[in-house]
Amino acid sequence: MARSPRQISENYCYHITVRCNNREFRLTSFECREVLLFAIQRCQEKFGFKLYGICIMSNHIHYLLEPSIPEDLSRIMHWLNWFTAMCFNRMLNRTGHFWEKRFHSSGFPNTDHRRVLNTLRYIHANPKAAKMQRGLFYDFNLSSTAKQPTSFPSPYS
Repeated sequence: MARSPRQISENYCYHITVRCNNREFRLTSFECREVLLFAIQRCQEKFGFKLYGICIMSNHIHYLLEPSIPEDLSRIMHWLNWFTAMCFNRMLNRTGHFWEKRFHSSGFPNTDHRRVLNTLRYIHANPKAAKMQRGLFYDFNLSSTAKQPTSFPSPYS
């Protein structure tokens, strides 16, 4: 049975998740997480998407992003998964698939502020739900980029 095409639309945000192959805990080292953040920065330079939130767990990643060109969503994730798989396989002295299956995505209009906030809340609550943190702060749980947040248009302007 053929895969159904992704539903992509202009001015949509996408909550994306990708998981390590075989659900292995491959993203536990600080170096892997730094490489991932570097790869995201390179990918942003290449495709110009907005990254509103990210959470790097030990075996999967959550992103909340908005591609500048809707059709670039698959290109963004293909490049990011290809680049990080290549780096991680070299770092971990391994071969084969690093990421499991295709990435999962669910989209919604960027004007749906309630859904945006609920999605960010879900992404940032992930480490606590997995008992990876006790308090509110987790080192690899960022709103937007670490340097400067990307803001949503105000519903009051």
